[in-house]
This record gives sequence, C-alpha cells and structure tokens, in this order.
Amino acid sequence: MKYRRVFSYSLSIFFIWASIAAVLAQETKPIINASLSGTVIDATTKEPIEGATVQLEAVTHNVKTDRKGKFSFVTGQKLPFKLTVTSVGYTTQNLVIETSPAIIELNRSTESLDEVVVVGYTTIAKKNLIGAVDRVSQQAVKDIPTGSFDAQLQGKVAGMQVAASSGIPGDALHVRLRGATSINADNNPLYVIDGVFLNSESLQTINTGGKATSPIADLSPSDIEHVEVLKDAEATALYGSRGANGVILITTKRGKNAQSAKIDINLYAGKAKAAKLWELTSGPEHAELVNEYFKNIGQAQPFRPIADGGRGLPAEQQTYDRLSEAFRTAGVYNADLSVYGGSDNTAYYLSAGYNKQESILKPISFDRANFRFNIDQKINNKLKIGSSNGISRTGRNQGRAGDGPQGGILQAALHTPTYLSPYNDQGVLVGRAGFDNLTLLLDNYDVGSTSLRYIGNVYGEYQITPALKFRSTFSVDYNNYNEHEYWNKLLIAGSGVNGLATSAISQATTWINEQTLTYRKRLGSRHTIGALLGNTLQGSYFSLTSAEGRGFATNDFKLINTAATTTGNQDWNQYKLASFFGRVDYAFDDKYLVDLSLRADGSSKFNKGYQWGYFPAIGAAWRLSKESFLQDVAFLDDLKLKTSYGLTGNQNGINSFASRQLWSGVGSSYRGVAGVFPQQLANQQLSWETTSQFNIGLDAALLNNRLTAALNYYYKYTKDGLLTEVLPGTTGFGSFTNNAVEISNKGFELSMSSLNIRNDVFSWSTSFNIARNINKIEKLATPQNYGSRDLIQFREGYPMYSFWLYKQLYVDPQTGDAVYEDVDGDGRITTGDRQILGSIWPDYFGGLSNDFSYKNFDLTTFFTFSIGNEIYNHNRFFGEAGGARDAARVIFKSNLDRWQQPGDITDVPRSDGVNNNNYKDGGGRWLENGSYLRFRTLSLGYNFTSKSLGKSPFSKLRIYVQATNLFTITKYTGLDPESAANSAANQQGIDLGTPPQPRSFQLGVNLTL
Repeated sequence: MKYRRVFSYSLSIFFIWASIAAVLAQETKPIINASLSGTVIDATTKEPIEGATVQLEAVTHNVKTDRKGKFSFVTGQKLPFKLTVTSVGYTTQNLVIETSPAIIELNRSTESLDEVVVVGYTTIAKKNLIGAVDRVSQQAVKDIPTGSFDAQLQGKVAGMQVAASSGIPGDALHVRLRGATSINADNNPLYVIDGVFLNSESLQTINTGGKATSPIADLSPSDIEHVEVLKDAEATALYGSRGANGVILITTKRGKNAQSAKIDINLYAGKAKAAKLWELTSGPEHAELVNEYFKNIGQAQPFRPIADGGRGLPAEQQTYDRLSEAFRTAGVYNADLSVYGGSDNTAYYLSAGYNKQESILKPISFDRANFRFNIDQKINNKLKIGSSNGISRTGRNQGRAGDGPQGGILQAALHTPTYLSPYNDQGVLVGRAGFDNLTLLLDNYDVGSTSLRYIGNVYGEYQITPALKFRSTFSVDYNNYNEHEYWNKLLIAGSGVNGLATSAISQATTWINEQTLTYRKRLGSRHTIGALLGNTLQGSYFSLTSAEGRGFATNDFKLINTAATTTGNQDWNQYKLASFFGRVDYAFDDKYLVDLSLRADGSSKFNKGYQWGYFPAIGAAWRLSKESFLQDVAFLDDLKLKTSYGLTGNQNGINSFASRQLWSGVGSSYRGVAGVFPQQLANQQLSWETTSQFNIGLDAALLNNRLTAALNYYYKYTKDGLLTEVLPGTTGFGSFTNNAVEISNKGFELSMSSLNIRNDVFSWSTSFNIARNINKIEKLATPQNYGSRDLIQFREGYPMYSFWLYKQLYVDPQTGDAVYEDVDGDGRITTGDRQILGSIWPDYFGGLSNDFSYKNFDLTTFFTFSIGNEIYNHNRFFGEAGGARDAARVIFKSNLDRWQQPGDITDVPRSDGVNNNNYKDGGGRWLENGSYLRFRTLSLGYNFTSKSLGKSPFSKLRIYVQATNLFTITKYTGLDPESAANSAANQQGIDLGTPPQPRSFQLGVNLTL
C-alpha cells in the first residue's frame, strides 16, 4: 500500500541520518589546569537547582549543575573568576567568585522579556515578538480532572473560548479563537504537537444523542511542557490554509543534555459528584397539575377515585426518584511515571500513564493508557537527529446523554413522570412515557469504543553554518477507532427487531513531510536579519467499515454474525495538500521590527485553476521603551507597539470531493441488479474560504517586570465562505457546496500578570484576562436554520448561533394567557413572528488566577467567567407544560409558579395544551441569561524540603489537595450554563438531556527520584 511505502521511505531517511551520525561522531577531552566547584541554589527555598548553566568569562566551555545543584569544571585561569549563571525561570546572575567551592543563589524571575516563545517553525524571544501569541505552562493546569487537555485551557488565554458542553469526560468541546469564521467549514483551531498536525475531527459514528468524542482526549496532559496559542495573521500565516481559526502549538517534555537521570511520579485519586440536580414535582404535585390542565380544557380530571374510573386521587400517587438511580459519586484516578535526562550528546524522555474517570452519569466512563518516548541525539557539532513518539489507547463506555428517547439514559431518568412506577401491575420492569425503563437500561447498556492512536515524527537537523540550518521531518498521526453497540430485546431500540447490534472500524491517517531552511544572523551590534524557506507535503486518508445485525435468538447472542439479518457498509475519502512558504524578518537595534511571510497551498479538494491559495502577512513592531525619550522612566521595562495584517485560508470541514460530480452505487440496485445514480452536483469553481485579519496591540512590562500587560484589538473578515446550499427538488439534487458567505469578527483582548508580593517566606502573583468578540454575518442570501425545532438561525446582519424564537412579552394577569410580540402585525402568532432574540456570544469572557506560597505551602485559586451570553433551556420547555403532556413527560417544580386565578403576576401561563399558545414550541420564555462566574480550581499543596527528606531516595516531594468546580454563580436555572445537547458546531447553546460538569475533590502526590 502507498502508506507502507511512505513509512518505509521515512525509515530509510532515519537510518541514513543514523549512519552519517556514526561516521561523524567524535569526542573531545578538556585540558585540565585548574578547577572550580560549587552549588547553585534557590535564593528563597535554599533548594538546589539542577540544570543551571555556569559560564566562565572569556571561555567557550560551560557546565550544568547536577540534581544536587553542584558543578565543577577545569580552567587555566586563576581566582577570582567572573561567572555568568543562568537557569530557566531564574534571573541571570553575573558575579565574581573569590573562593572555591562557592555557593551561588539565584532569584526566581518574573516574566522575562528574554523568554523564548514557539511560533511558526521557529522560536523567538518574547521581547521581539510581533504576533499575538499567548503561552500557557501546562504545569499549572495538568491535574485538573478533564478528559482532554484543551478543557484545561479554559480561561487561561485571552480571546480563547472553551466550552465544555457536558460533564462526560472525553466528550468533544467547543473551542473558538477570536470568534467563528465559517458556517460549514471547520471553526476549530489547528493543533500541532511537536510539529505533528493533529486530526481533531471525531471518528464517532454511533448515535449518542448528538454527542461526539474528542480526539484531543488521546493526548496525556502530563506529557505536555507548555502550549503556545497563535491568534493573529502574523503568527498563523505560515500555516496558511490550516491557520484561519488560530493555531495551538503543543510542546511535549524532553530531556536535557548533561542532566542526570530523574524519575517523576505523579498520582492522584478523587471523587466527583453533581453539584445539584433538577427539581421535579412529586407524584401528588404532578397529578394536581394534570388535573388542572384537564379542567382548563373542560374535560374530566384523570386523577380521581379509582372507583369512579380514575387513576386515584393526587394525594394517593407515589413519587419515584429516578435521578438518584442514574447519578452517582464517580471515581477519578491518575498515575504517571516519567524517566528523563541526558548526556552531553543525548537527551531522552520516557513516560507511561493511566487515567480513568467515571462519569457522574451511570454507566459512562473514560480511560486512557499512554506511552511516550522522545529522544534527541547530537551526532556532532553540526548534525542532530531525533524523534517524538506518543502512543495511546483510549477506551470509552459511552452513553446517549443528549437528545432522543431511545437509549437516552438522562432522558429516561429526567423526563419520565415521577408518579409512574417502574413496574407494571404484574411486577415486571417496563418503560414509561416513550422512554426505556431506567433500571433495565443501566443493567443492559452496551455501547463503547476503543481508540488506538499513534502521533509521532522523526527529524534531522544540520547546522550548515552558524547562521544557516536545514531541518527535515516526517510525521504521522494514525487513529484506529473501533466502536460497537448492542440493544437487546428488553430495550426500545432492540425490542422491535429482536435485538440490534452495530460495529464500526474507522481509520484516519495523516502524514506530513516538511523541509525548512532557516537563516538568522546578527550584523554588527544593531542589525539582525532572518529568513525561512520551506515546503510541506501532506496526505490524509480516512476509511470506515461497518456492519449491522438485526434479529437475535436470545439476549445472550451479541455477535453480528449470529443475527438473522446482517448488512454492511464501507466509506472512504482522501485529500492531499502541497505547500510552499517563506518568511523574512529584520530588527534594527532590537527597537524596530518587521517581518513578511507568504504561504501557498494547493489542495486536491478543488478543481484545476482553483486549487492554489496564497496567504501573505506582514507585521511590524516598535519598542518605544528603547527610545531616548523613555530611557529615564525608571518604572518602565518594556513598551512595544505592534501591528499586523494578513490572510489565512480554510478548506477543512468540507468533503474531500466537494467540488466534483459524484456517482454512487449505494441503494441503487433494481431487482437484484447493481446500478449507479448521480449523488452530487459538481461546482468546478469552488475555491478557498479566505479570512483577512488586522491586529494592533500594545505590550508593556513595568516595575522590574513585576507587572506585564498585553492589549490587542483585531478585525477579521471572511470572504468566499464555504456553505452547503439547498437546491430545488426539480434539480434531482438536495444541495451543493458553494462560496456564498461573508462573516466578520472584531474585538479586543487584555491580559495582565503581576507579582504582588515576594520575599523570603511569602509570594503572591495574579493573572487576569478578559476579551470581547463581536460576530456578524455580513452576507448570506438565505437564512440557515439549525438545532432542534430550528431554534438556531444564521441570518445576514446577525451573529452566528442566534436564537430564532417567539418573544413572550408577559402573561395576562386576567386570563393567564401568554402574550407574544406580533412582529408582522397580522393579529395572529405564526412562524412569521419568530425573531432573533439573542445568541450564544458573551459580551465579555476570561479568567482570573491567584498563586500564593508561604514557606513550603502553595495555594492556587482560579476563576472563569462569561458575561452576556444566552442559553436555551429546552429541558424547561418539556418540563413546564403544566400537565398538558400528562403521563408523557415529567413536570418541573418551577411549573408550580403558574398562573392560577385572575390577578396572579407570573411569567408561567396557565396550561392550554402542547405547542398551543401558552406553551408554544420555540417560545422565548425558555431563553435564559447564561452569564456565570465559576470557581474552577482550588489547590493547596505542601512541598517537602531536601533537608526534611534526608537520606530518602526522593529529591522532591509534594502532596496536595484540589477541588474543581467548587461553585458557579449564575442566573441560569439549569444545572450548567455551558451545557449543549449537541456537539455539532452549529447547534451550540441548547441545553437538553445533558449532565453537568461535576464538582470534584482529589488528593495527589508529586515525587521526583
């Protein structure tokens, strides 16, 4: 197969590099004259610092401290020595050593301007950064118990919205950077891990009520060193067609040269539980409301004495608690082990981990086993090779926790009326109200999936000259996703067909080969120039094989080949991408900075003449703090004004053959003879969706870097947006893909960090970010409706994800009837009176964290917030029908506040039927304020000193307790203001049948040997 050939090719390249390495490898030995030794320690904790670099003046040789902070080297010089000592996270120390051995103390640095940030295909000092880039240290968030690491980034990056749509670990999230730019193409950012482009599309095919799994959950957060988030066009332009929605660069942990071997062990265990559940009417209350409804419509009340042909009086009804049966106190467990270190020429990192999280909703669970091996090998002073390899197995016991009655666990628990017994008159468990019997459902549930994932690369890097470097990489992202479900005869989905089983295997492979040539040189003392030239070849292949069986002899037979009727299905698609890119940059005196870049992408998704897209970008920055008129401002460390403009493209999310005419043989047989039929209409002029973005920002550092701030304003405009347009039925086709949309996003981002207090025993630092994004559909010929009952509408002149509803003005105090706004003035309330009443977009969102340390104790608090967004509480629509649904649905406690007699002031009308005037489907009464302030994390830890550890094998030991989602302040009457019933991009903001994010408590320990 072609991919085996590609893999063989990559291995050949790797072994050629290794062969060259063996020939060129050489070893040098120092000449011993005199020696200097000492210890480098933390100035506050007095703990040794491993890996600090000690450089002797006028000598090229340097040494690194060992795990005890000790160092020694030889020199021909005599005392006193002039040294420069550096270490990541500490202020550089220049000092004179009078005696040997010496003790050197380093102070922890505040956010350094010399900190190196990863950007497109290179690294750059933060002080010279032009683009809008944020860095997140994974150390601060890795222990938050979530299925995927992107959930841990919520509230950490200005302008990045992360919405966990349910409390199910490993489910897909909604992640948006600076808004959304497309209706039918992908709006997710590009994830790049150690240079490997990730496939972030869910491979799930089994129906779980609109939910989908997250491929990002295959990554272990414990292996991540840090994350860079690239937001503006200057930062993302080199990723061209992949960077329209921003780029998230993930750097995993690696060993360091000349570092003694270390072993890290991280363990935690905890419990999670729903902070609250829905308040439902009791059996008697439900019966009273049903009787009231029948009275309102002039019919006999069903809850009357049995002797009179009724169901019994309301007071005689029982109350059955199904929510307590469905929800549980869930377990959360994690164990990670890593070994890392290095010699002068070799650096390695080896890790293994296991994570298991039970959902608070039975029987759903998530578990992941992962293994990682990273290695970097210096062959000589010019040649370096290496590899990054991550392997994971992710298992899910899945559940239908979204929309739909069949197999819906939460639907069966929440929406079944509380007065209905789970048993019939013969004492047999039965389903009620169109839902499965909850006990039978939990005992017989059999839905699951297993993902086997490999993400890795090999690279070779050759330093041609001190200023010129060549690098070649080959990377692969392979995902084998195996899923199954079985519904026996006791459950609704299987009862009508004597059992139903499905099985599917999906395979997704993305391979990338990249070459880059990088040049960077300092000319004199004031000029720096840089250049980058590269190309990328990428191929993506997807295949699906599935089978279904119906009709099983007994519930003990589950294999599809034992079914009476079996069917099969196959699907595949592939596309290729060829890219060429370049960048030049220039800095004068580190004061005036400018760069230009261009990327050209050619995609097989488009026809000849439209395959290539060109995406240029330009950026400039002015470091005002280096100007003479600001030199005497003592409190100002850095002040930089920056701006950029560029184009990025998008072709992700549409079918690989969207531009072509397709024929199909599926379902085309006639009297047993196979045939073909036209499936898709061609659009030979289909082309790239393109987003232009302007950014202007100001970065500042004050008070010896104790206070830093970044303010950015941006404006994004998307043209030629990809859209699936509906065609008239007379064409013989349902739809086709076209460039037919224009969308704008504009807003601002502010992030601030401060070191409030730091002395020998106490420190306190704060980080805060806030952002605002205004989204607007600038061009869309025909409104597009999405979501259950068309609750979401995309319309020109309004934001994406807007709610299309009937506006309830009030409840008439005299009649108890709901009064709606008659938009078209025809005296009737019809579909023509539906209007846009709000959207999911918040006015402001962000996060606030505080970190404290006192002696050996550390304390962290973290809050996230969202202000001004709306959410549609669809659970209330079904649960506030006032008895009109009778035995078909539960009734919420809130329905007791309904209008009952003239003069009552309330927004809950009297019951008049299902989808009648007072309970009109799509009524604006159920659109609620989704603003919230969430206490996301509270962590308290204790660090043992090396002295207290004594002669134990541990060099570091920390124990901690952590609480997550302690409380949420919100006016939303549902359980979670982030909930969404569906993982589909265009159906956000509708809450139905969704478990909330749980409140959790855990105990953990971090060990280093």
